Amino acid sequence: MKKLHTLLFSASLLMGVAAHAQLKVEIAGVGSNQIPVAVAAFADESVAPEQVSAIVRADLERSGVFKVIDARQAISDTANVDLAAFKASGADALVVGSVQRLADGRFQVRYKLLDTVKQSQLSQLSDAVTARNTRLEGHRIADDVYEKLTGVRGIFSTRITYVKQDPAAHDYKLVVADSDGENEQVAAHGREPIISPAWSPDGTKVAYVSFELRKPVIYVQNLVTGQRTVIANEKGNNSAPAWSPDGTKLALALSKTGNTQIWVVNADGSGLRRVSNSNGIDTEPRFAADGQTIYFTSDRSGGPQIYKMNVNGGQATRVTFNGNYNISPRLSPDGKTLAWISQRDGGFSLYAMDLASGQEQRLADGATEPSFSPNGKYIMYATKGGGRTALAVVSVDGRVKQRLSTQAGNIREPSWGPFMK
Repeated sequence: MKKLHTLLFSASLLMGVAAHAQLKVEIAGVGSNQIPVAVAAFADESVAPEQVSAIVRADLERSGVFKVIDARQAISDTANVDLAAFKASGADALVVGSVQRLADGRFQVRYKLLDTVKQSQLSQLSDAVTARNTRLEGHRIADDVYEKLTGVRGIFSTRITYVKQDPAAHDYKLVVADSDGENEQVAAHGREPIISPAWSPDGTKVAYVSFELRKPVIYVQNLVTGQRTVIANEKGNNSAPAWSPDGTKLALALSKTGNTQIWVVNADGSGLRRVSNSNGIDTEPRFAADGQTIYFTSDRSGGPQIYKMNVNGGQATRVTFNGNYNISPRLSPDGKTLAWISQRDGGFSLYAMDLASGQEQRLADGATEPSFSPNGKYIMYATKGGGRTALAVVSVDGRVKQRLSTQAGNIREPSWGPFMK
């Protein structure tokens, strides 16, 4: 994981553009059963460019899963700690650590997670990182705390991509950032619209649609090398790229034969083949977790609804029935939940459906363009407010919401990247 992140940072240097005006995160709501965790300042962490304990604390608070308690002191990972006293203060777990500057300029970051109930050690990490990667190390520690205390893999060290638009300047940027909106880097830039970014499953590439040729063309940008490849520049519209789970193929929406239909192409742009064949408009394809099923939006029944079909085509099955306008299907990583946008009561809302039971839940109003976190516990989406389009995140149970806003411009079209290997 550290190697890939290092490569991504190097690639961003090759592309040479760091975005300014980082996103601001606002949090509302909490989980139903928050786990109380005390987080101490790490011993000597002022020697590093980033305060590691502050990054850990912010990540855990943003999740809504934890009640974070300030330990009000710096505690080293080597200290003898009175765990009973922390238990008496209400903390079920304690995070401690230290930072040391090494002779080669790197920083040794050590951390321990302690169980105050059983008075035992739950986990520990010790890594030597560059100054640039101290922030990432904080996210990795938060991921470890999240996983050890919930049994679910944390997503704080994952990355997101989105489009940042300055309408007055006709300026569009494809931005890659940390999951909290920090550390923005520009992957692509131009005066024509950029839409529909989608991460490859290995986190090294992003597919997207650019109008720089005065028509929609699908590209794949390699974030490691900076190399860009044209995947589809067919007659008509080329839109809505989506990766297969194994990263070997993309599903596309193309109008090369008339009305827009679903096509599949190899990841290098070869082997284009049509898989849907209807009299309606079929678009917004998404692979299910099994790689054998494609969900998509079609108006074949008279209005946009979500359908599914085999990856090789054939008869499609309708999935959504409530409401006259259902679009933008997204599948959770485990394949059990469908998220989509439904127009009801005059507005666009984010819904989630348990595919086994068909039970629906309304998660957020004023939402478009949903994207699941890689652990399936959160959904990022675009939303309007204050005259701008911003990003927001809601937990799949609807209890925790975050809003990621910026001082200027619109940000939209979010895509949440995979776990880094």
